Amino acid sequence: MFNFFSKRREPQKLFFSTDIHCHVLPGIDDGSPDAPTSAQLIERMQQWGITRIFASPHVAYGTFPNTPDTIAASLALLKENLAARNNDIFISNSAENRIDDTLMQNLEDGTVLTLPGKRILIENSFMQEPWNLDQLIFDLQVKGYSPILVHPERYSYYYSKKDRYEALHSAGAAFQVNLLSLAGYYGRNEKHFAEFLIDRGLVDYLGSDLHRHTHADAIDTYLSSKDYLRHRDKLQGRIGNDTI
Repeated sequence: MFNFFSKRREPQKLFFSTDIHCHVLPGIDDGSPDAPTSAQLIERMQQWGITRIFASPHVAYGTFPNTPDTIAASLALLKENLAARNNDIFISNSAENRIDDTLMQNLEDGTVLTLPGKRILIENSFMQEPWNLDQLIFDLQVKGYSPILVHPERYSYYYSKKDRYEALHSAGAAFQVNLLSLAGYYGRNEKHFAEFLIDRGLVDYLGSDLHRHTHADAIDTYLSSKDYLRHRDKLQGRIGNDTI
């Protein structure tokens, strides 16, 4: 007889242990508002198997005018709170750099924040592709940076020209897809194109893009799903999170 009361699928651990894209530094962007909330979010990440975190606060002209100093102060506050909770997780930072005048100035000044190995997270506008994206990808590589385009599956202007993904990736932009996209949190299109990028072999990194507890709830649910198992089987051994 079919059991209508069958047990809920147990959540799985992530198949990688390093998150390179999340907004858990307190009080400096649209992510965690304070250090206690940040610590709670990090404890939830640890339940997924995350042992290393590179927080990526927004740096964007006008909206999030963060600097190395503001980010360092926020990171220090978070580390103090974590220490008080006897949590010794490794946490550092880079930044999610919007492609705008601030990024260009930071590159010129040498103050742009990156992941180890000069890997730099770059973010398109959600309205349209930056006019100088191809040149920027080229220039970054000439300067020794390795550009990583964050959540390309969320830029709807690529949906009608899928070949643009191939062109950008071939030009040297690695792609980082969000777990929240794969979870269906943003919507059907974002999930579809995240899966499209997986099937094309264009996903180089994953990130939680965690901002708040509702995001963590969505990832909890995702890790209990058949979708997660299917995505894991396709991506395991192919993404570079733990090489950073």
